[in-house]
Amino acid sequence: MHLGLVGLGKMGGNMRTRLRNGGHTVVGYDRNPEVSDAESLAAMVEQLPSPKVVWVMVPAGDITDAVVSELSGLLGEGDLIVDGGNSRWTEDLRHAAQLAEKKIGFVDCGVSGGVWGLDNGYALMAGGSTEDIAKVQPAFDTLKPAGDFGWVHAGKVGAGHFSKMVHNGIEYAIMQAYAEGWELLETVDMVDNVTEVFRSWREGTVIRSWLLDLLVAALEESPALEGIRGYADDSGEGRWTVEAGIDNAVATPAITAALYARFVSRQEDSPAMKAVAAMRNQFGGHALHTEPPAGGDANP
Repeated sequence: MHLGLVGLGKMGGNMRTRLRNGGHTVVGYDRNPEVSDAESLAAMVEQLPSPKVVWVMVPAGDITDAVVSELSGLLGEGDLIVDGGNSRWTEDLRHAAQLAEKKIGFVDCGVSGGVWGLDNGYALMAGGSTEDIAKVQPAFDTLKPAGDFGWVHAGKVGAGHFSKMVHNGIEYAIMQAYAEGWELLETVDMVDNVTEVFRSWREGTVIRSWLLDLLVAALEESPALEGIRGYADDSGEGRWTVEAGIDNAVATPAITAALYARFVSRQEDSPAMKAVAAMRNQFGGHALHTEPPAGGDANP
């Protein structure tokens, strides 16, 4: 099939290569002229046969909004936009309604696979009508991993990004569990080789996973993770997962705790922990390595 691809960064650039390797014709556009196939969005669209399919891989939020709005003025009835970025599912509903006014189709697609996707394929979670999904199905078939899994038509518009949001929330919790386990193993004196312990878990255990493989790879490079600051960003999807849990009265304690742990990681000296330490000192006199407060009891 022919399609346009907007955004040729780490993900988009590799996706273009995988699609081309699969026999598709891809016209890519990026603000970086060194990687772009067209001088502008308009020039990219002009090179596509009708019905036109344009896959957008740009940062969520204002940038995605701007690209979708510009494309809405360049595309026409029967054409289709796929948002493969990390947009919030509520934005999909707005974009779909905006494009429907011009009879332009819309599919939201959560994409997972990172820099490994070029060789291994990408996990794809798509939302949209059956008719719109069919228009881009050949691209899905090429981008997905080999085998029976890695691709799903999750439901109507918004379902793809909602599924990817929950996927990332689960990822937060799994990563946090591995990280806490690593810290505990590193702390005790009796475990001599933490890297080898983690490596042993890669076969025959119920906690083996690709994330475990990646952690072992990182530990092989630096067993104590020297030079890595204990600071973790969040892309937004963990927050959205927690908010969705609240909105739907579904408890997500593990995911919530993992998200909050990332917030704590950004504080060199946690104000909250200062307050906890102060309270413990007031009632017990032992938290700050100071004397109990005047008139207080060290062990009430």
